[in-house]
Amino acid sequence: MPELTYREAVRDALVEAMRADEDVFIMGEDIAEMGGSMAVTQGLLDEFGPERVRNTPISEMAIVGAGIGAAMAGMRPVVEIMYEDFLTLSLEQIVNQAAKHRFMSGGQVKVPLTIRTQGGAGWSPGAQHAQQLEAWLVHIPGLKVVYPSTPEDVRGLLWSSIYDENPVVFFEHRLLYPVKGEVPEKLEPIPLGKARTIREGTDVTVIAMGPLVHRALEAAIAAEEEGISVEIIDPRTLQPLDEDALVESVKKTNRVVVAHEAVTRMGFGAEVAAVLQYKAFDYLDAPIERVGAKFAPLAFAPVMEQFIVPHAEDVLEAIKRTVGK
Repeated sequence: MPELTYREAVRDALVEAMRADEDVFIMGEDIAEMGGSMAVTQGLLDEFGPERVRNTPISEMAIVGAGIGAAMAGMRPVVEIMYEDFLTLSLEQIVNQAAKHRFMSGGQVKVPLTIRTQGGAGWSPGAQHAQQLEAWLVHIPGLKVVYPSTPEDVRGLLWSSIYDENPVVFFEHRLLYPVKGEVPEKLEPIPLGKARTIREGTDVTVIAMGPLVHRALEAAIAAEEEGISVEIIDPRTLQPLDEDALVESVKKTNRVVVAHEAVTRMGFGAEVAAVLQYKAFDYLDAPIERVGAKFAPLAFAPVMEQFIVPHAEDVLEAIKRTVGK
């Protein structure tokens, strides 16, 4: 199979969708000539022109609002919010408009809008450019929330998001863009709401999201050296959540660690822990461990930033605690 970076896989999904369907177009700040702040949309203007690759004013409210209107009118817009921190400026449109119209119209109005955004720590962008806010959006009925961790998944899930009839908030992590991985020769859509088993194991399940999938793999290799077999599950889609896959894994291993880069307090891991406590309580041989960032704004200073965010070592420590080592 060919190998693509995460960045190339996102671009490939956009290109394939735009070639296949003239109703698909993209818009956002500096996505045309500049190719986006993270170089994801480079080259798309040359192929598709300014009608379908649109630079926008610096107004996240306007970007999302225009996307909602276009989606309700029958288009399939993909709008880019440069940093997920800036989603906060468009929450009225996302929460009160995009998420509600299909329900309030009795299904007569569809909103096939995809909102791409990126963020995350690890390169010292400071407190206003690196937050992980996925749990905020999972809380809103009417939205779907996707957070892929590999090139194969980001390509297949972005395609499925574009062709979903509901608004989808699509999270990408800044540090994942250069990550390489094998992808199928032909783009294969991945259904929303299906988790992926990244690694089989028997002693403990680690449910990880985004960059923590890769850090969990590092931790699993280290744990194996100490005789601990670790299974890793990537939900990929946070809403809808593949609860059955998570429960089945925990029934097998009887222990679980939930890991994400967002702060632990009220993070998505809390919801996963609640689901497992309700659906798999009798199978748990130890308390559920949660790994996340410390409850503090992300510092600009690299040393302080690294102190706040979780690492492979944190996942390994949680694994060892849950198995009693």
